[in-house]
Amino acid sequence: MADSTKAILAALAGNAAIAVTKFVAAALTGSVSMASEGVHSLVDTVNELLLLYGSRRAARRPDTLHPYGYGRELYFWAFVVSIMVFALGALVSLYQGFSHVLHPEAVRRPLVNYVVLAFSLLFEGLSWRVGYRALHASLRPGQSAWEALKTGKDLGLIAVLIEDSAAMIGLAIAALGLALSQFLSMPQMDGVASMLIGVLLAFAAFALGRRSRDLLVGEAADPALLKDMLAIAAADPAVVHVNGALTTYLSPGQLSMALSLEFRDGLTTSEIERAVDRIENALRKCNPELFVLFVKPQTPDSWKRRIRDRMARADAQQ
Repeated sequence: MADSTKAILAALAGNAAIAVTKFVAAALTGSVSMASEGVHSLVDTVNELLLLYGSRRAARRPDTLHPYGYGRELYFWAFVVSIMVFALGALVSLYQGFSHVLHPEAVRRPLVNYVVLAFSLLFEGLSWRVGYRALHASLRPGQSAWEALKTGKDLGLIAVLIEDSAAMIGLAIAALGLALSQFLSMPQMDGVASMLIGVLLAFAAFALGRRSRDLLVGEAADPALLKDMLAIAAADPAVVHVNGALTTYLSPGQLSMALSLEFRDGLTTSEIERAVDRIENALRKCNPELFVLFVKPQTPDSWKRRIRDRMARADAQQ
């Protein structure tokens, strides 16, 4: 979480400065795509503040009302951020672009826009680099950055990377629209660029919102990680068979696991308790994210029957 907080702070500082610069440039030049980019950076600045707030709320200690802590608050605030990107970023950019296409105005002092776009791209790139380094540091052996971005649990870091990536692409679109409007003497191209930025932001909002939804609903551990953890449990001498496990993330660094095991016949209660302690210690050594573990002694048939009953109840409630 410390790395993601660092990435959020870097993005916050960069976006705040860039937003002010873009709005000043838009006022001086009359560029609607630059105004859209200003709105984009302003929305990103507010989003970083929301992500910081969500990270702080998620770090609160468990209490009687929330015995598993408040980790999923970060997922909620990331979902709010996705709505902000769509409502205040995508829709405003689409509206501004459409209005400019209908009522085009020539851009004044285009050089100002080019300078602002160049510095903005530099600052956004530096912010993206901080986020990418944090993502790369969290990679498991054999895991690619793209896989981590698609399946990662730290939505603060994922949101920053999505926003910064969209921002850099948006800057390139704004520069292209500005250049085409100038060299083709078609000010409408500036409006078209604004609408393309709006579509880009809508896509970014969808990607972040979908990831937030998956984690809010409750997402299981990565299959490869789960396989390793089940193998560790099966290696304990008191275990005859590992039936399976149900897992879900309570926060970016907190995994809940319900583990079904068949123990050897003839074990006393004390021996089973010691076996559970051994298994829990071994699992935590393999995966420090394991926050809470429930172990249920069951035969394989009992486990399968319980799973079938659970699915049947879920179907009946639909």
